[in-house]
Amino acid sequence: MLIHPQFNPVAIQLGPLAIHWYGLMYLLGFISFLLLGRYRIKQGHSFITTPMLDDLLMYGALGVVLGGRLGEVLFYKPGYYFSQPLEILMIWKGGMSFHGGFLGVLVAMGLFARKHGRSFWEVTDFIAPLVPLGLAAGRIGNYINGELWGRVADPKLPWAMLFPQAQMEDLQQAQSSSDLMITLLQYGGLPRHPSQLYEFALEGIALFIIVWLFSSRQRPRGQVSAVFLMGYGLARFCCEFFRMPDAGIFGQSDIISMGQWLSLPMILIGATLFRWFGKRQST
Repeated sequence: MLIHPQFNPVAIQLGPLAIHWYGLMYLLGFISFLLLGRYRIKQGHSFITTPMLDDLLMYGALGVVLGGRLGEVLFYKPGYYFSQPLEILMIWKGGMSFHGGFLGVLVAMGLFARKHGRSFWEVTDFIAPLVPLGLAAGRIGNYINGELWGRVADPKLPWAMLFPQAQMEDLQQAQSSSDLMITLLQYGGLPRHPSQLYEFALEGIALFIIVWLFSSRQRPRGQVSAVFLMGYGLARFCCEFFRMPDAGIFGQSDIISMGQWLSLPMILIGATLFRWFGKRQST
């Protein structure tokens, strides 16, 4: 049985200054955004220039951080954060909603497009292939923090993992089932799916390959963005079957999780846009 390594969330301690792994993963995501963006600029994929790329990163970073944190507060844990308002500012502890960050980035890209007098879809088509590796880095940050662990797994699964952080949740779940209680007593915890790594693989690496390859050829304006929407929505919807569901604003459900509720519109809107943009070019 694998056990979560229990990493120290602080990567570097310089006196009173603590640099967390979670923050470093965000930095890694921003660096990958710049490097991939400069490559796409050299390949002539967009109107974006290198100086504009730095401006675009600033807009995107603000959208990710502000939208991601507000999404976590409003979509997933409103009761907790409203009772502990100072915790809202402590982003180094983790707790960033992708869907909230996504909405924040959409607003930021709209402002950027308006500032430069360009189409919104031109901007989003440029950034879509640059985003997944940043998402992958964020999931590694979740894994290092030992947060967002998965659902209970079969102990025979070779990569089933014990998360000491889930001890209280393990006990609560085991009380509802004699089989789970036996497993808990046998292993000292409930084996779980390392769902952060599933999301790293699907939402990060696989999505990057798909969107990057699709965008390497000339496409109708908006279709690259649509592929990202569909791809992320499908990847997240699948990963939610293995991730411990968040209660969210609708309460916890065994049928469909909060993450799946938020991913369904992405899939449907992405599919609709993909078809619409394709038809618009052909007419």
